[in-house]
Amino acid sequence: HGSSVSGQATFSRDFGSFPFSSSGADSSASMDGAERFERRATASARPKLKKFLLRYYPPGIILEYELAGELMQRSVDLLDLSADTDADVLVNAITRQESMIKESHREPLRKLVKKLQSKLRAVSTTSFSLVKELRAHILPLTNCAFNKSGDKFITGSYDRTCKVFDTDTGEEIHTLEGHKNVVYAIAFNNPYGDKIITGSFDKTCKLWDANTGECYYTLRGHASEIVCLGFNPQSTVIATGSMDNTAKLWDVETGTEVCTLAGHTAEIVSLCFNTSGDTIVTGGFDHDARVWDARTGRCVRALEGHGAEVSSTVFNYAGDRVVSASIDRTCRLWDVGGGRCEFVWRGHSDEVLDACFDASGRRVASASADATARVYDASSGELAHVLEGHEGEISKVAFNPQGTRVMTASSDKTCKIWDSATGLCAQTLEGHTDEIFSCAFNYEGSYVITGSKDNTCRIWKA
Repeated sequence: HGSSVSGQATFSRDFGSFPFSSSGADSSASMDGAERFERRATASARPKLKKFLLRYYPPGIILEYELAGELMQRSVDLLDLSADTDADVLVNAITRQESMIKESHREPLRKLVKKLQSKLRAVSTTSFSLVKELRAHILPLTNCAFNKSGDKFITGSYDRTCKVFDTDTGEEIHTLEGHKNVVYAIAFNNPYGDKIITGSFDKTCKLWDANTGECYYTLRGHASEIVCLGFNPQSTVIATGSMDNTAKLWDVETGTEVCTLAGHTAEIVSLCFNTSGDTIVTGGFDHDARVWDARTGRCVRALEGHGAEVSSTVFNYAGDRVVSASIDRTCRLWDVGGGRCEFVWRGHSDEVLDACFDASGRRVASASADATARVYDASSGELAHVLEGHEGEISKVAFNPQGTRVMTASSDKTCKIWDSATGLCAQTLEGHTDEIFSCAFNYEGSYVITGSKDNTCRIWKA
């Protein structure tokens, strides 16, 4: 129980925390001073549960506890939870696993499990309607992204700026200016949402205050365009990937370079941190994906096997698997610990442009230039659905947080939302007049944003 899992609980939303009072009064009157001191010292060395926090996507319960006078958190991930799980059996298992949980905690814990299950049952059958169309930039958009709550989003553009918008009103809050070339890659430091990074063809990355629009730092060091980036989930480290064949890690606090990830022999076009933030995966045009220790910058695994450029690499929530998509028309699922390829999915008839896990890591979706997307079972490797209906290549695919819907963005000017249980198209988001290359759900799955080559982004609400 010794270490604090910093940042872990920030994935939760505290929908009413459940504090516990310690039972049993201190019968110190009958003890002498030395014995009392010894008792207290022993007690403070034992973790004491203070409250539970709930995390909906993926399902989990976070234990907030006190140890030696310090407040700490640890998450109990319930990635296999379903609406049919026996709550009592699960509570028994958690209680056996966690010595902090006492008999008096069982009922509140059972209620929390039931609450998570009811969230899983509430399958959204509502469709999305257009709230706003924003002609955000004078030149084409490159990307768009939500903060965690979905009340703000950002757009990057060929006009060398990034803009911050209020989702509800569609109002522009800030224009982040200063880059000398295309702003290509953008990200919030979710779950916090108080910082933004922009990666540019001018070879720099800038770190901004999301609330004031002020630029904290310009991160200089790459020899070529920056095309992918991200924060670690703890918001302490920034990763940038470049056409100079390297990725770099930077300290958020100081804006200084921590290390260079050198090993790829061609451009790096994709990167992703694991949940705990200590590992990063990169995908490159050298046909390989690489897994790195984010603390030292050492390459711990080369995931070799693709026959052409890797277009996308991403961790599952548990951090033990990576999915990679490639121009060789396949998708691969890798076991990170052993570096072994578990499955090669060969169904697509053209380049695979994107791939992702659902929130719990149970399924994988892939998007291809063959105008189809595919959904696979990550444990059996079986193909669950082929999502057919687009008339042009699909460049982006995403699950909603609940895992009940899959969204695809296509060059046919539409976005489609599919039922992940049946593989049928539930809705087509129409109205853009050119290719859609960017789409995203917010954390709750209640908003969708689509970005198009027609220079507009559209906000859709469930």
